[in-house]
Amino acid sequence: MIQEGLLWFDDNPTRPVRDKIERAVQRYQQKYGHNPDVCYVHESEIRAQLKEGEPSLADGVKVLPAKSVLPHHFWLGMAEATNKRSSHKRAARAT
Repeated sequence: MIQEGLLWFDDNPTRPVRDKIERAVQRYQQKYGHNPDVCYVHESEIRAQLKEGEPSLADGVKVLPAKSVLPHHFWLGMAEATNKRSSHKRAARAT
């Protein structure tokens, strides 16, 4: 799971889920200065508008279902495994 990230809300019924996620990714980039690599969404969002064989977006953001995320909410960030790798890289540079 994500240790820290951005929770985005968009309940516009005319906007496709893909567009909602892309807007959230843009805001994440503005705020943190890099792309997220994962976006958790309520499983109904995936079933409704994203194809099952389409787990990621063009920006390399993997879209995953999560029961803990409410409908119309998008939780973006860096996957925990990625954060651990980054921590190890920083520790190696410090020594």
